Amino acid sequence: MKIDQITLHHLRMKLQAPFATSFGSIDTRDCILIEINSKGLSGWGECVADRDPGYAWETCGTARHILPDFLIPEIMGKDIQDAFDFQQRVAHVRGHQMAKAGLEMAIWDLQGQAQGLSLRDLLGGRRTRVDVGVSVGLQESPEALVRTVEEYLSQGYRRVKLKIKPGRDVGDVRAVREQFPDLRLQVDANSAYSLDTAAALLPLDDFDLLLIEQPLAEDDLWDHSQLQKQFRTPLCLDESITAPRHARQALEMGACRIVNIKQGRVGGLLNVVHIHDLCQAQGVPVWCGGMLETGVGRAANLALASLPNFSLPGDISATDRYYAEDITNEVFTLNADSTIDVPDGPGLGVSIDRRALESVTLKRLELP
Repeated sequence: MKIDQITLHHLRMKLQAPFATSFGSIDTRDCILIEINSKGLSGWGECVADRDPGYAWETCGTARHILPDFLIPEIMGKDIQDAFDFQQRVAHVRGHQMAKAGLEMAIWDLQGQAQGLSLRDLLGGRRTRVDVGVSVGLQESPEALVRTVEEYLSQGYRRVKLKIKPGRDVGDVRAVREQFPDLRLQVDANSAYSLDTAAALLPLDDFDLLLIEQPLAEDDLWDHSQLQKQFRTPLCLDESITAPRHARQALEMGACRIVNIKQGRVGGLLNVVHIHDLCQAQGVPVWCGGMLETGVGRAANLALASLPNFSLPGDISATDRYYAEDITNEVFTLNADSTIDVPDGPGLGVSIDRRALESVTLKRLELP
């Protein structure tokens, strides 16, 4: 695939409702949408780095620097064979996993279109629909949280993830569990605790949770291994796993019993498959985390969640969970059994609504 042209679209999209976590609240979401043209085909990728460095140090600003100045020159005008070829060409660039992942996704999309294969087939996925859940941000009170959860259950979601932080943890979980005793429930701290303050979470062992996600620092493995010894509930790592070697190290030291895989965080779908296979070989379940993606990133998430070891519901959700209008012509809807269909068209299996794209584009950069 000879790369003829690349366009970077910096988007800002209005969320259906504010989304609050331990590191802040947002009502809009930024991302960089990447368009790669090759021999009349257009491949699309999504760099999920946000406007602010809350979840990760990467931002749209860093991506708008790294992509055109370092990553794109390695592929522009060149014949790129596949995602592995791309990763070899950019391996000398340290970090910037989300920027790399966005470019790699577009290459997967091009490859699938050229070969007439869906991304699910290229990755080796098996399911035609995947189990999904909904991530619920911090609410103004436990009572408001219960009402919000009840609304999502009425929409058909059967698994709920609650965001927590110090002072808004055990009480919130207790309120939801008492109201919904059979609900598949898990929590996410987004690195809000230290090894000392995490003792406040020990009562969560009594609420039959699927998992407790990323309680400690985003760059920590060792303290998580010590904390896991104190819990019956599985700890799940998210921010701490940014490469396959981190997953291997975490499993070796017992830092978690479940891994959340996000293609942006680990540097692309190729690394997703490596982590998936590593965890599967050790009997460790994985699931797909979400980054409030557009239909482009959501299509990729559905494809990777179709792999066999994605055995827990992902944070993928229907399009209207986050956006009144998306930038893809395809809209993802929730099935009655709390699943979403995996796209089966060539590549990502989605097409771009150019009018919608223009309406949310802040800046555009065409290369060369």
